[in-house]
Amino acid sequence: MKKGLVVILSGASSVGKGAIRKFLLEDPDLNLFYSVSMTTRPKRENEVDGKDYYFVSHKEFAQAVKERELLEYTEFNGYYYGTPKNQVEFLESVGKNVLIEVEAQGVGPIKLNIPDSVAFFVMPSSLEELEKQINTLYKDDEASAIRRLNKAKMDMEIAPLFNNIVYNDDPQKAHQEIKKVLLEEMAKRKEDE
Repeated sequence: MKKGLVVILSGASSVGKGAIRKFLLEDPDLNLFYSVSMTTRPKRENEVDGKDYYFVSHKEFAQAVKERELLEYTEFNGYYYGTPKNQVEFLESVGKNVLIEVEAQGVGPIKLNIPDSVAFFVMPSSLEELEKQINTLYKDDEASAIRRLNKAKMDMEIAPLFNNIVYNDDPQKAHQEIKKVLLEEMAKRKEDE
């Protein structure tokens, strides 16, 4: 059985990766399975454990790090987030294409573990547009808005390290750009079999 393709979706903080992810996962041509991340942050009202995130204690997360059960992990706003290794490896080994959505600094560790993965960095159409979006999302929490904007600026500094940069002025258009690259990659891998 051929191995599945691992797709990494990253980008500037609050750039709209979630909307693009939704289009990618709904696209029958790509047949992507979502890799659910682990987090120590509290579950929000509308979230489902095991679907949106695996919600764990700090102790459980630390144990996962110690046991090297995460492909990557990071901290933001006092909470930890990570990608469970066994889930990705299982899906990949049974020929499924896996979509991992991570912060920019998480891409390097994943690429070290899965060198043939394909990574995309999502950029805002402009810094002004991103600032407007962050201020709208976090209008009641100025400190969070400032933290996210600063993080987005830092994230964008590493964008040139990515082979695939996609601008998100329209999530459907960004989805189509990513799809084009993925279909080419899938076709190339089929030829190599």
